[in-house]
Amino acid sequence: MFEFDQYLGFLAFLTILTIGFWLMIFLLIFVIPYWVGGSIMEMIKEKREARKAKQEE
Repeated sequence: MFEFDQYLGFLAFLTILTIGFWLMIFLLIFVIPYWVGGSIMEMIKEKREARKAKQEE
């Protein structure tokens, strides 16, 4: 069936595939929404500060 080195290669492949899968899930659920939300908040702050500076002039 499998020789020992083929078995180790198959386990390495499954490990890398699993790590990639969970990394993608982590990025899609936590990192990307945090990044997008933070950039939206920064854009809102900049617009608010620009409006405030314009009113003070």
